[in-house]
Amino acid sequence: MKRASLLLFGLLYLMSVVSNGQNTGHLLFIGTYTSKASEGIYVYQFNSKTGDLTPVTIGKGVKNPSFLAFSPDQRFVYSVAEMSGGAVSAFSFDKQSQSLTLLNTQSAGGVGPCHITVDKTGKWVIVGNYGGGSLSVLPIQADGSVGKPVQTIQHEGKSINTERQEKPHVHSINIAPNNRDVFVPDLGTDKIMTYSLNAETGQLTPGNPAFTATTPGAGPRHFTFHPNGKFAYVIQELDATVTGFNYKDGKLMPFQTITTLPDDYTGRKWCADIHISPDGKFLYGSNRTHESLVIYSINQKTGQLTYVGHQNVLGKTPRNFMIDPTGKWILVANQDSDNVVVFSRDTKTGKLTPTGKEIKVSMPVCLKLMK
Repeated sequence: MKRASLLLFGLLYLMSVVSNGQNTGHLLFIGTYTSKASEGIYVYQFNSKTGDLTPVTIGKGVKNPSFLAFSPDQRFVYSVAEMSGGAVSAFSFDKQSQSLTLLNTQSAGGVGPCHITVDKTGKWVIVGNYGGGSLSVLPIQADGSVGKPVQTIQHEGKSINTERQEKPHVHSINIAPNNRDVFVPDLGTDKIMTYSLNAETGQLTPGNPAFTATTPGAGPRHFTFHPNGKFAYVIQELDATVTGFNYKDGKLMPFQTITTLPDDYTGRKWCADIHISPDGKFLYGSNRTHESLVIYSINQKTGQLTYVGHQNVLGKTPRNFMIDPTGKWILVANQDSDNVVVFSRDTKTGKLTPTGKEIKVSMPVCLKLMK
Protein backbone atom coordinates (compact mmCIF):
# COMPACT_ATOMS: atom_id res chain seq x y z
CA MET A 1 0.00 0.00 0.00
CA LYS A 2 1.34 3.43 -0.91
CA ARG A 3 2.16 6.14 1.58
CA ALA A 4 -1.05 8.03 0.82
CA SER A 5 -3.08 4.97 1.80
CA LEU A 6 -1.16 4.62 5.06
CA LEU A 7 -1.81 8.28 5.84
CA LEU A 8 -5.50 7.67 5.17
CA PHE A 9 -5.40 4.72 7.62
CA GLY A 10 -4.00 7.02 10.30
CA LEU A 11 -6.43 9.85 9.53
CA LEU A 12 -9.44 7.54 9.76
CA TYR A 13 -8.19 6.23 13.09
CA LEU A 14 -7.76 9.75 14.52
CA MET A 15 -11.22 10.71 13.28
CA SER A 16 -12.69 7.70 15.07
CA VAL A 17 -11.04 8.75 18.33
CA VAL A 18 -12.41 12.29 18.00
CA SER A 19 -15.92 11.14 17.08
CA ASN A 20 -16.18 8.47 19.77
CA GLY A 21 -14.39 10.32 22.52
CA GLN A 22 -12.23 8.04 24.61
CA ASN A 23 -11.69 4.67 22.94
CA THR A 24 -13.90 1.90 24.27
CA GLY A 25 -12.28 -1.02 22.55
CA HIS A 26 -9.27 -2.98 21.55
CA LEU A 27 -6.81 -3.29 18.72
CA LEU A 28 -7.57 -6.10 16.28
CA PHE A 29 -4.55 -7.69 14.58
CA ILE A 30 -5.26 -9.67 11.43
CA GLY A 31 -2.77 -12.23 10.13
CA THR A 32 -3.03 -12.96 6.41
CA TYR A 33 -1.70 -14.78 3.40
CA THR A 34 0.09 -12.36 1.09
CA SER A 35 -0.30 -14.39 -2.10
CA LYS A 36 -3.03 -12.07 -3.44
CA ALA A 37 -3.48 -8.44 -2.35
CA SER A 38 -2.49 -8.47 1.33
CA GLU A 39 0.60 -6.56 2.44
CA GLY A 40 1.05 -8.21 5.83
CA ILE A 41 -0.49 -7.77 9.29
CA TYR A 42 -3.46 -5.41 9.40
CA VAL A 43 -4.36 -3.52 12.57
CA TYR A 44 -7.82 -2.09 13.27
CA GLN A 45 -9.40 -0.34 16.22
CA PHE A 46 -12.35 -2.43 17.44
CA ASN A 47 -15.04 -0.55 19.35
CA SER A 48 -16.49 -2.95 21.90
CA LYS A 49 -19.64 -0.84 22.34
CA THR A 50 -20.63 -0.49 18.69
CA GLY A 51 -18.79 -3.33 16.92
CA ASP A 52 -17.21 -0.85 14.52
CA LEU A 53 -13.77 -1.43 12.99
CA THR A 54 -11.46 1.43 12.00
CA PRO A 55 -8.12 0.95 10.18
CA VAL A 56 -4.95 1.85 12.09
CA THR A 57 -1.80 0.53 10.40
CA ILE A 58 -0.16 -2.33 8.47
CA GLY A 59 2.90 -4.35 9.45
CA LYS A 60 4.85 -5.18 6.32
CA GLY A 61 7.95 -7.07 5.31
CA VAL A 62 6.90 -10.68 5.98
CA LYS A 63 5.51 -13.27 3.57
CA ASN A 64 2.33 -15.01 4.77
CA PRO A 65 2.26 -13.77 8.41
CA SER A 66 -0.68 -16.06 9.05
CA PHE A 67 -0.84 -16.88 12.74
CA LEU A 68 -0.04 -14.31 15.45
CA ALA A 69 0.80 -14.15 19.16
CA PHE A 70 1.50 -11.31 21.62
CA SER A 71 4.07 -10.95 24.35
CA PRO A 72 2.49 -10.84 27.84
CA ASP A 73 3.16 -7.08 28.10
CA GLN A 74 1.73 -6.61 24.57
CA ARG A 75 4.78 -4.66 23.41
CA PHE A 76 5.68 -7.27 20.83
CA VAL A 77 3.88 -9.26 18.17
CA TYR A 78 5.12 -12.58 16.79
CA SER A 79 4.04 -14.22 13.56
CA VAL A 80 4.81 -17.32 11.60
CA ALA A 81 5.90 -16.88 7.99
CA GLU A 82 3.88 -19.75 6.56
CA MET A 83 5.98 -20.91 3.63
CA SER A 84 8.19 -23.81 2.62
CA GLY A 85 11.31 -22.40 4.31
CA GLY A 86 9.46 -21.65 7.51
CA ALA A 87 10.20 -18.63 9.69
CA VAL A 88 9.17 -16.71 12.79
CA SER A 89 9.09 -12.90 12.79
CA ALA A 90 9.12 -10.44 15.68
CA PHE A 91 7.53 -6.98 15.58
CA SER A 92 7.52 -4.20 18.12
CA PHE A 93 4.23 -2.39 18.61
CA ASP A 94 4.11 1.19 19.90
CA LYS A 95 0.64 1.93 21.28
CA GLN A 96 1.29 5.68 21.31
CA SER A 97 2.21 5.97 17.65
CA GLN A 98 0.18 2.89 16.65
CA SER A 99 3.19 1.64 14.67
CA LEU A 100 4.16 -1.97 13.99
CA THR A 101 7.87 -2.39 13.24
CA LEU A 102 9.62 -5.54 12.05
CA LEU A 103 12.48 -6.44 14.42
CA ASN A 104 13.86 -9.65 12.92
CA THR A 105 13.08 -13.01 11.36
CA GLN A 106 14.44 -16.42 12.37
CA SER A 107 14.07 -19.96 11.09
CA ALA A 108 11.09 -21.83 12.56
CA GLY A 109 13.25 -24.94 12.74
CA GLY A 110 10.87 -26.75 10.38
CA VAL A 111 8.79 -26.51 7.22
CA GLY A 112 5.40 -24.81 6.95
CA PRO A 113 4.85 -23.22 10.37
CA CYS A 114 1.14 -22.63 11.02
CA HIS A 115 0.73 -21.78 14.72
CA ILE A 116 2.62 -19.82 17.35
CA THR A 117 2.29 -18.99 21.03
CA VAL A 118 4.27 -17.19 23.75
CA ASP A 119 4.67 -18.56 27.27
CA LYS A 120 3.45 -16.54 30.25
CA THR A 121 6.96 -15.43 31.27
CA GLY A 122 7.47 -13.81 27.88
CA LYS A 123 10.79 -15.63 27.48
CA TRP A 124 9.83 -18.24 24.90
CA VAL A 125 8.06 -18.52 21.58
CA ILE A 126 6.87 -22.00 20.61
CA VAL A 127 5.97 -22.61 16.97
CA GLY A 128 4.23 -25.57 15.34
CA ASN A 129 5.45 -26.65 11.91
CA TYR A 130 2.60 -28.29 10.01
CA GLY A 131 4.58 -29.19 6.93
CA GLY A 132 7.53 -30.66 8.80
CA GLY A 133 5.58 -32.25 11.65
CA SER A 134 7.72 -30.60 14.33
CA LEU A 135 7.67 -27.89 16.98
CA SER A 136 10.44 -25.48 17.96
CA VAL A 137 11.21 -23.28 20.97
CA LEU A 138 12.78 -19.87 20.24
CA PRO A 139 14.12 -17.51 22.93
CA ILE A 140 12.82 -13.94 23.15
CA GLN A 141 15.67 -11.43 23.47
CA ALA A 142 15.66 -8.33 25.68
CA ASP A 143 14.66 -6.12 22.74
CA GLY A 144 11.74 -8.39 21.81
CA SER A 145 13.45 -10.03 18.85
CA VAL A 146 13.62 -13.83 18.55
CA GLY A 147 16.79 -15.90 18.73
CA LYS A 148 17.57 -19.13 16.94
CA PRO A 149 15.64 -22.23 18.06
CA VAL A 150 17.02 -23.79 21.23
CA GLN A 151 15.02 -26.99 20.73
CA THR A 152 13.18 -28.69 17.87
CA ILE A 153 11.10 -31.82 18.46
CA GLN A 154 10.27 -34.00 15.47
CA HIS A 155 7.07 -36.02 15.63
CA GLU A 156 6.85 -39.47 14.06
CA GLY A 157 4.01 -41.60 12.71
CA LYS A 158 0.95 -41.41 10.48
CA SER A 159 -2.71 -42.47 10.50
CA ILE A 160 -5.46 -43.91 8.29
CA ASN A 161 -6.21 -41.00 5.92
CA THR A 162 -3.56 -41.65 3.27
CA GLU A 163 -3.92 -38.19 1.69
CA ARG A 164 -3.85 -36.03 4.82
CA GLN A 165 -2.21 -38.26 7.41
CA GLU A 166 0.78 -39.64 5.52
CA LYS A 167 3.13 -38.14 8.12
CA PRO A 168 3.00 -35.90 11.22
CA HIS A 169 1.32 -32.49 10.85
CA VAL A 170 1.60 -30.35 14.00
CA HIS A 171 -1.37 -27.98 13.99
CA SER A 172 -1.35 -25.93 17.19
CA ILE A 173 0.62 -25.22 20.38
CA ASN A 174 -1.44 -24.81 23.55
CA ILE A 175 0.09 -23.87 26.90
CA ALA A 176 -2.06 -24.58 29.95
CA PRO A 177 -2.83 -21.85 32.52
CA ASN A 178 -0.09 -23.29 34.76
CA ASN A 179 2.49 -22.42 32.03
CA ARG A 180 3.85 -25.95 32.32
CA ASP A 181 1.59 -28.39 30.49
CA VAL A 182 1.77 -28.00 26.71
CA PHE A 183 -0.69 -29.81 24.43
CA VAL A 184 0.13 -30.20 20.73
CA PRO A 185 -2.57 -31.63 18.44
CA ASP A 186 -1.00 -33.50 15.51
CA LEU A 187 -3.45 -33.88 12.63
CA GLY A 188 -1.24 -36.43 10.88
CA THR A 189 -0.86 -38.90 13.73
CA ASP A 190 -4.25 -38.52 15.47
CA LYS A 191 -2.52 -37.71 18.74
CA ILE A 192 -2.49 -34.78 21.15
CA MET A 193 1.12 -34.81 22.23
CA THR A 194 1.86 -33.66 25.80
CA TYR A 195 4.96 -31.83 26.98
CA SER A 196 6.20 -30.18 30.15
CA LEU A 197 7.77 -26.73 29.74
CA ASN A 198 10.68 -25.59 31.88
CA ALA A 199 10.14 -21.84 31.80
CA GLU A 200 13.70 -21.18 32.98
CA THR A 201 15.48 -23.11 30.21
CA GLY A 202 12.78 -23.26 27.53
CA GLN A 203 13.17 -27.04 27.29
CA LEU A 204 10.19 -29.28 26.58
CA THR A 205 10.17 -32.81 27.98
CA PRO A 206 7.57 -35.56 27.35
CA GLY A 207 4.51 -35.37 29.55
CA ASN A 208 2.93 -38.20 31.49
CA PRO A 209 1.31 -39.60 29.43
CA ALA A 210 3.31 -38.58 26.36
CA PHE A 211 0.15 -38.32 24.26
CA THR A 212 -3.61 -38.74 24.18
CA ALA A 213 -4.92 -40.65 21.17
CA THR A 214 -7.95 -39.43 19.21
CA THR A 215 -10.25 -41.44 16.92
CA PRO A 216 -8.34 -42.74 13.86
CA GLY A 217 -8.90 -40.35 10.96
CA ALA A 218 -10.17 -37.53 13.19
CA GLY A 219 -7.30 -35.07 12.57
CA PRO A 220 -7.01 -33.01 15.79
CA ARG A 221 -6.38 -29.35 14.97
CA HIS A 222 -7.09 -26.47 17.41
CA PHE A 223 -7.50 -26.74 21.17
CA THR A 224 -8.89 -24.61 23.98
CA PHE A 225 -9.16 -24.63 27.78
CA HIS A 226 -12.36 -23.85 29.65
CA PRO A 227 -12.09 -20.75 31.89
CA ASN A 228 -12.57 -22.96 34.97
CA GLY A 229 -9.37 -24.84 34.15
CA LYS A 230 -11.07 -28.24 34.54
CA PHE A 231 -12.07 -28.95 30.94
CA ALA A 232 -10.34 -28.80 27.56
CA TYR A 233 -11.65 -29.28 24.03
CA VAL A 234 -10.14 -30.10 20.64
CA ILE A 235 -11.75 -29.58 17.22
CA GLN A 236 -10.92 -32.25 14.68
CA GLU A 237 -10.55 -31.15 11.09
CA LEU A 238 -11.04 -34.38 9.17
CA ASP A 239 -14.09 -35.98 10.81
CA ALA A 240 -15.73 -32.69 11.91
CA THR A 241 -16.02 -33.39 15.62
CA VAL A 242 -15.24 -31.78 18.96
CA THR A 243 -13.93 -33.89 21.82
CA GLY A 244 -14.19 -32.73 25.43
CA PHE A 245 -11.70 -33.74 28.11
CA ASN A 246 -11.39 -33.54 31.85
CA TYR A 247 -8.01 -31.89 32.44
CA LYS A 248 -6.02 -32.54 35.61
CA ASP A 249 -2.35 -32.95 36.52
CA GLY A 250 -1.20 -32.76 32.90
CA LYS A 251 -3.62 -35.46 31.77
CA LEU A 252 -6.55 -35.38 29.34
CA MET A 253 -9.45 -37.78 29.98
CA PRO A 254 -12.06 -37.76 27.18
CA PHE A 255 -15.73 -37.64 28.15
CA GLN A 256 -17.56 -36.73 24.91
CA THR A 257 -17.21 -36.46 21.14
CA ILE A 258 -19.87 -34.55 19.21
CA THR A 259 -20.32 -33.64 15.53
CA THR A 260 -19.96 -30.07 14.28
CA LEU A 261 -22.28 -30.58 11.29
CA PRO A 262 -25.99 -31.22 10.66
CA ASP A 263 -26.97 -34.87 10.30
CA ASP A 264 -28.06 -34.38 6.67
CA TYR A 265 -24.84 -32.67 5.55
CA THR A 266 -22.99 -34.63 2.84
CA GLY A 267 -20.25 -32.20 1.79
CA ARG A 268 -16.58 -32.03 2.73
CA LYS A 269 -15.73 -32.16 6.42
CA TRP A 270 -13.17 -29.42 7.10
CA CYS A 271 -13.18 -27.92 10.59
CA ALA A 272 -10.80 -25.14 11.63
CA ASP A 273 -11.07 -23.09 14.83
CA ILE A 274 -12.56 -23.40 18.33
CA HIS A 275 -13.27 -20.89 21.14
CA ILE A 276 -15.24 -20.64 24.40
CA SER A 277 -17.18 -17.56 25.50
CA PRO A 278 -15.58 -15.59 28.36
CA ASP A 279 -18.29 -16.73 30.80
CA GLY A 280 -17.55 -20.38 29.94
CA LYS A 281 -21.16 -21.12 29.00
CA PHE A 282 -20.85 -21.63 25.22
CA LEU A 283 -18.38 -23.23 22.80
CA TYR A 284 -18.08 -22.38 19.09
CA GLY A 285 -16.35 -24.17 16.24
CA SER A 286 -15.86 -23.24 12.59
CA ASN A 287 -16.79 -25.40 9.59
CA ARG A 288 -15.15 -24.56 6.30
CA THR A 289 -17.13 -25.63 3.18
CA HIS A 290 -20.31 -25.73 5.29
CA GLU A 291 -19.39 -22.05 5.96
CA SER A 292 -20.71 -21.97 9.50
CA LEU A 293 -20.02 -21.67 13.17
CA VAL A 294 -21.50 -24.44 15.28
CA ILE A 295 -22.77 -23.39 18.72
CA TYR A 296 -22.93 -25.59 21.83
CA SER A 297 -23.91 -24.85 25.40
CA ILE A 298 -21.54 -26.16 28.11
CA ASN A 299 -22.71 -27.89 31.27
CA GLN A 300 -20.74 -26.08 33.95
CA LYS A 301 -20.47 -29.14 36.21
CA THR A 302 -19.64 -31.86 33.69
CA GLY A 303 -18.31 -29.99 30.64
CA GLN A 304 -20.80 -31.81 28.41
CA LEU A 305 -21.74 -30.03 25.18
CA THR A 306 -25.31 -29.64 23.94
CA TYR A 307 -26.06 -28.51 20.40
CA VAL A 308 -27.62 -25.03 20.13
CA GLY A 309 -27.44 -24.20 16.42
CA HIS A 310 -25.41 -23.10 13.39
CA GLN A 311 -24.67 -19.61 12.12
CA ASN A 312 -23.78 -18.94 8.49
CA VAL A 313 -20.53 -16.93 8.43
CA LEU A 314 -21.53 -14.71 5.45
CA GLY A 315 -18.37 -15.62 3.62
CA LYS A 316 -16.21 -18.48 2.48
CA THR A 317 -13.74 -20.60 4.47
CA PRO A 318 -13.97 -19.43 8.13
CA ARG A 319 -10.33 -20.20 8.93
CA ASN A 320 -10.29 -18.37 12.26
CA PHE A 321 -12.61 -16.43 14.56
CA MET A 322 -12.53 -14.72 17.93
CA ILE A 323 -14.85 -13.71 20.77
CA ASP A 324 -14.17 -10.28 22.27
CA PRO A 325 -13.57 -10.02 26.04
CA THR A 326 -17.03 -8.56 26.68
CA GLY A 327 -18.62 -11.64 25.13
CA LYS A 328 -20.91 -9.42 23.03
CA TRP A 329 -19.21 -9.91 19.68
CA ILE A 330 -17.78 -12.63 17.48
CA LEU A 331 -15.54 -11.72 14.54
CA VAL A 332 -15.02 -14.29 11.78
CA ALA A 333 -12.10 -14.30 9.32
CA ASN A 334 -13.30 -15.75 6.00
CA GLN A 335 -10.13 -16.60 4.12
CA ASP A 336 -11.53 -17.19 0.64
CA SER A 337 -14.06 -14.35 0.53
CA ASP A 338 -11.55 -11.78 1.83
CA ASN A 339 -13.70 -10.44 4.64
CA VAL A 340 -13.90 -10.20 8.42
CA VAL A 341 -17.54 -10.26 9.54
CA VAL A 342 -18.89 -8.94 12.86
CA PHE A 343 -21.71 -10.79 14.66
CA SER A 344 -23.45 -9.74 17.86
CA ARG A 345 -23.79 -12.49 20.46
CA ASP A 346 -26.69 -13.12 22.80
CA THR A 347 -24.92 -13.91 26.07
CA LYS A 348 -27.94 -15.83 27.38
CA THR A 349 -28.66 -18.10 24.39
CA GLY A 350 -25.24 -18.09 22.73
CA LYS A 351 -26.85 -17.40 19.35
CA LEU A 352 -25.41 -14.94 16.85
CA THR A 353 -26.93 -12.15 14.77
CA PRO A 354 -25.28 -10.51 11.74
CA THR A 355 -24.61 -6.81 12.37
CA GLY A 356 -24.05 -5.83 8.75
CA LYS A 357 -20.56 -4.71 9.74
CA GLU A 358 -17.56 -6.19 7.94
CA ILE A 359 -14.18 -5.19 6.56
CA LYS A 360 -12.43 -6.31 3.40
CA VAL A 361 -9.00 -7.84 4.01
CA SER A 362 -7.29 -10.14 1.52
CA MET A 363 -7.06 -13.73 2.80
CA PRO A 364 -7.47 -13.19 6.58
CA VAL A 365 -6.46 -16.28 8.56
CA CYS A 366 -5.92 -15.14 12.17
CA LEU A 367 -7.63 -12.65 14.49
CA LYS A 368 -6.10 -11.47 17.77
CA LEU A 369 -7.30 -8.68 20.09
CA MET A 370 -4.89 -6.50 22.06
CA LYS A 371 -6.26 -4.68 25.09
